[in-house]
Amino acid sequence: MSQVEALRPLKYRTIWISDVHLGFHGCQAEFLLDFLRTTACRQLYLVGDIIDLWALRKGLYWPGPHQQVMQAVLEKARHGTQVTYIPGNHDELLRGHLGEEFAGVAIRDEVVHTTIDGRRLLVLHGDKFDQVVQKGPWLAHIGATLYDLILGISQPVNRIRRRLGLRYWSLAAFLKHKVKNAVNYIGNFEHIVATEARKHRVDGMVCGHIHHAEMRAIDGVDYCNCGDWVESCTALVEHHDGRMELLRWTEIREVLGREAAKHPTPLAEAA
Repeated sequence: MSQVEALRPLKYRTIWISDVHLGFHGCQAEFLLDFLRTTACRQLYLVGDIIDLWALRKGLYWPGPHQQVMQAVLEKARHGTQVTYIPGNHDELLRGHLGEEFAGVAIRDEVVHTTIDGRRLLVLHGDKFDQVVQKGPWLAHIGATLYDLILGISQPVNRIRRRLGLRYWSLAAFLKHKVKNAVNYIGNFEHIVATEARKHRVDGMVCGHIHHAEMRAIDGVDYCNCGDWVESCTALVEHHDGRMELLRWTEIREVLGREAAKHPTPLAEAA
């Protein structure tokens, strides 16, 4: 057990994560593994694109941390966490197994989650709302290639930043916020999702897909996007009183690390 885990286990009623992209060079698996080992929950939703089959078709890339993430999820399922896997477009082959269960992990297309305070949230990946993916899959693959190039630039930049003691920074996320078309796309996607939630007569929607973590009310509907583990390293959580929160793990880890340094765990307790 690490000092941080011993100092402050983070316990939630529900956790949602999406767009991990295991098998892709840009996946921040070490951060996610740290998050999974430091948190506990009753329900864990994997909201699509957990395994990146598009990337794996280009060549096998499956380093140790990627395998350890899978093992950490299965370990949670074995110890009583209800784990639901909702496939996305990058792991859509799993949609051929909807309704089945593997090693305690249920495969579903979409589910309605009820919070402790009674709100009903529709949970799905969100690619069906993306007109580029639905009407032009070849354009989506071109976009994925350009995305790979941007992330290829980000990785050496962040290695240098770590050596300088600077925090993690995402070039892709920065460009999304600066490029007008990307900003418009995100806004349009969010409003389409909110409209779909109203059609289903639910209180809100939890999705992923666009790698843009957000939690806000849109025309009376709770829009929640749990983000990703390529750019932002974010998760959506429900506290035991029903309060929803977006966690930015790189920032939280920095705070927890400082707390662990101030209150070191005695060796006898850590053993």
